[in-house]
Amino acid sequence: MTTFRRRLAEWRLPFLRSSRFVPSARQWFPKAAISAFPEAAMAFPHLQQPSFLLASLKADSINKPFAQRCQDLVKVIEDFPAKELHAIFPWLVESIFGSLDGVLVGWNLRCLQGRVNPVEYSIAMEFLDPSGPMMKLVYKLQAEDYNFDFPVSYLPGPVKASIQENVLPDSPLYHNKVQFPPTGGLGLNLALNPFEYYMFFFALSLISQKPMPMSLHVRTSDCAYFILVDRYLSWFLPTEGSVPPPFSSSPGGSSPSPAPRTPAMPFASYGLHTSLLKRHISHQTSVNADPASHEIWRSETLLQVFVEMWLHHYSLEMYQKMQSPHAKESFTPTEEHVLVVRLLLKHLHAFANSLKPDQASPSTHSHATSPLEEFKRAAVPRFVQQKLYVFLQHCFGHWPLDASFRAVLEMWLSYLQPWRYAPEKQAQSSDSQPRSVSEKWAPFIQENLLMYTKLFVSFLNRALRTDLGSPKNALMVFRVAKVFAQPNLTEMIQKGEQLFLEPELIIPHRQHRHFTVSSSFLSPWPPVVTDASFKVKSHVYSLEGQDCKYTPMFGPEVRTLILRLAQLITQAKQTAKAISDQCVESPAGHSFLSWLGFGTTDPSSCYTGNDLDEMGQDSVRKTDEYLEKALEYLRQIFRLSEAQLAQLTLALGNARDENGKQQLPDCIVGEEGLILTPLGRYQIINGLRRFEIEYQGDLELQPIRSYEIASLVRALFRLSSAINHRFAGQMAALCSRNDFLGSFCRYHLTEPALSNRHLLSPVGRRQVTSPARGPRLSLRFLGSYRTLLLLLMAFFVASLFCIGPLPCSLFLVLGYLLYAIAMTLLTERGKLHQL
Repeated sequence: MTTFRRRLAEWRLPFLRSSRFVPSARQWFPKAAISAFPEAAMAFPHLQQPSFLLASLKADSINKPFAQRCQDLVKVIEDFPAKELHAIFPWLVESIFGSLDGVLVGWNLRCLQGRVNPVEYSIAMEFLDPSGPMMKLVYKLQAEDYNFDFPVSYLPGPVKASIQENVLPDSPLYHNKVQFPPTGGLGLNLALNPFEYYMFFFALSLISQKPMPMSLHVRTSDCAYFILVDRYLSWFLPTEGSVPPPFSSSPGGSSPSPAPRTPAMPFASYGLHTSLLKRHISHQTSVNADPASHEIWRSETLLQVFVEMWLHHYSLEMYQKMQSPHAKESFTPTEEHVLVVRLLLKHLHAFANSLKPDQASPSTHSHATSPLEEFKRAAVPRFVQQKLYVFLQHCFGHWPLDASFRAVLEMWLSYLQPWRYAPEKQAQSSDSQPRSVSEKWAPFIQENLLMYTKLFVSFLNRALRTDLGSPKNALMVFRVAKVFAQPNLTEMIQKGEQLFLEPELIIPHRQHRHFTVSSSFLSPWPPVVTDASFKVKSHVYSLEGQDCKYTPMFGPEVRTLILRLAQLITQAKQTAKAISDQCVESPAGHSFLSWLGFGTTDPSSCYTGNDLDEMGQDSVRKTDEYLEKALEYLRQIFRLSEAQLAQLTLALGNARDENGKQQLPDCIVGEEGLILTPLGRYQIINGLRRFEIEYQGDLELQPIRSYEIASLVRALFRLSSAINHRFAGQMAALCSRNDFLGSFCRYHLTEPALSNRHLLSPVGRRQVTSPARGPRLSLRFLGSYRTLLLLLMAFFVASLFCIGPLPCSLFLVLGYLLYAIAMTLLTERGKLHQL
């Protein structure tokens, strides 16, 4: 606090001489205003003293600079009692985090960076720090048991729908908080204590505010919001020690933690199999928690708020009913949102793994375990697992097929590897071999089986629809394959699947009792399956429903997908190699000559479907390396033989046809022509094969090329059209002559090889005769950069020999006449040979 005041005082020094700052409550208002408070309160009971304080702060928020406003707020929090601070708290929270409808952005913490705005960043971070003035205000109000209304309409969709249907949500966060509106009220509200109210706004500011514009390049991990999330997690979910108690402004030091009258949930319900029975909203019964739980109520509240606001946007019931990637949901997460959730998951793993070895196992659990240790054990399975699974399923099924999916992928992989955040993490071996996953993680893998297996299949389906020739997509396949190829991980996943697929030797009509999520049904029935098997089955059925159809990760269906992915990886490697060879063989000035018209003008002669050519040779090499390693990892995971991979390579169909050209894309012949297969679409996307496309229309009306001047081409077309319209009869008469003049005119006024066009469809190609067009003059060649450059070069060379423009033009015309006469004779001779 002393450091914070000193920095603010240094920044505020220029403003002290010119501004009016009042350090105490009595000095904040004029004396006449203070003496008028009692009379105003008696005449108008609804106008209380804090309303003047709120009006003054609102005016200062417009007129004073940011640093001075924060300094004033610090003094207000220190000097005013909670009764007066109660009125300004909702306004202050909204002014910091923005309005729930996204209209007001507040301090815009999602864009505030230290390297861009160092002074504002430092002041905001110290003001909102877990030990800063704002949290001191929260605890000051918390001690007086104040409540604040929060509108239900701004809660996540499933929660809002549940409350509006008079059904109490499963999360204890909402219990005993729903307030029915009075007669004529506008809507339902939650009665939240100050800490809950503050955290609701803080968490929802990530969702409610508009996404940052694409033009604003902001690194999420450098923003004030992201760093504040990290600080709150480290403070309230500590990996070492206990949660620091709230500090007090009293001279005696810290005060006991002000806990809400109705704690979030009793510790007796921290078991992994809690009741999911819906309770009617009118029966909100109070829970009597162990007094020891008061010590961590802030930790529990913070975690529940973050999970509810960031993950609970898709209901489990709706997911189980729809089970379709085409299901429509109103909420769409952003990349920034996903990155913050990943930060939460990484810290939760570190938090849960900070349990002492003798307390980590439930079998060694004793009544002497502290509430914080109990909370560490239950945090992930009790609060996070279900909502995260549905959230990931939605992202895998609805996220665009582009490189931004990397954020979702890394969030998923972070959750799958809790051992990366364990305190006993060992250093990587010197031979660069990945260390084996310890057997101690088998219970976590079994109780999160769907996270590993079903989401892996979802990723396979995405990978089969992406361009694996792209370096970013190749990297994602490599990352997933590398994680699942860690030694001993595959064996533990297989063991989990075997436990789930174990036969159930129980009476059919009592079968549901063994898979209900309520532990009260367990005692009357003796266990008929192993404890591990029960946990796996309970996990799968609780997320997918009793009648779910489980596809084993190591079954034949997934193996077929893996073989297909391996085939596409091999194809993508060949594409990368072909593009690399093309770049090496092409001369440096090839593109410039093509622009001038000297090189090839076929737009289909080079492939630019992915970003390999844009990234350069290093990217091509990296892509090939990613794909090569991913293929090797997949071979290890699914035990593919070298013979199988060699057979896939031979089956790619990369052979050439008899003319030396690539074969057509894979397709079938339908009633209306060719129909591309999924493999054929992939071949076209990755440039492996293509159809030979020829222009079939009027050559005068073909699109303007890159080596032509657009305005000149259009002007020449209008000129030639006018000439053709004016002299159409004369040109037809000249071309109909059988002498040399007729042949000369036909050579210039008719399209060459007009009758040698082919059908557009490659199936059943045959020559067809295009509709006959009369003789016409074409001046389009004069609009080409190549023609104009040749003319300029001819005039330049002629000037070197002291030949003027007019004589040079005559020489050019004469030379062209000689060339045209020769070509006319050769053309007529060729026609005679054809006859």
